[in-house]
Amino acid sequence: MSRPASPLRAVAAMTAMELRLVLRRGENLFATIVIPTLVLVLFSSMSILPTGAGRAVDFLLPGAIALGIIATSLVSLGITTAYDRSYGVLKRLGGSPLSRAELIVARMLTVLVVEVVQIALLIATATFVLGWTADTSGPGSPALLAASVLLGTIAFAGLGLLLAGTLRAETVLAVANVLFLGFLVGGGIIVPIDRLPGPLAAIAAALPAAPLAELLRDALGSAASPGTAGVDLVTPLGLLAAWAAVAVGAAAATFRWE
Repeated sequence: MSRPASPLRAVAAMTAMELRLVLRRGENLFATIVIPTLVLVLFSSMSILPTGAGRAVDFLLPGAIALGIIATSLVSLGITTAYDRSYGVLKRLGGSPLSRAELIVARMLTVLVVEVVQIALLIATATFVLGWTADTSGPGSPALLAASVLLGTIAFAGLGLLLAGTLRAETVLAVANVLFLGFLVGGGIIVPIDRLPGPLAAIAAALPAAPLAELLRDALGSAASPGTAGVDLVTPLGLLAAWAAVAVGAAAATFRWE
């Protein structure tokens, strides 16, 4: 196998292959695309959750986007990588002309491409099915949206790779799904953090899902939940960036390729 002419071409070729594999994994597409959309439509339509004084969709759309990022970066990437390591796929790729750095970049780009599709689908669903409109009088910002998605992706991908590089594939499958459910219920995604019991709220606020959901609500101009309006961006940005740095650092230090 001859090496592509440049690292850029190598990454592009690997990303294209990873995207083709994503399309073949029906269970991954269900977790990353269908579940966040169902959460958005179901809970917005039923209005059974304490999402604040505004419309339920205003609170739940950013939460569904955060859930999609978690599903793609933590669950899908972590489980896929863990089984690739278990089956020796990573070992074989390590012996190919593709460098490890290029492989990691390709997988991260694949995650970002899937997330762009997720976000577009969720916003389209919120707009055309649930009647959502962006609050132009709020603090919404496309730049903040992009930064939030990027930091959230790095943080949860780091956690996914940390699990995938240190635990057995079957254990990663169980732990990743438990974390997914935990973040769904207690990550400020479908229920505001301040509606949780005191000790649980304190723990949830320190985990990466809460600042990600808060930043996404600020980015979309949502003020549907008490305490989530875009007043203080430094705290959630700093917390999410810290999670990203720690998770990626821990994954890089402990990852085993076979």
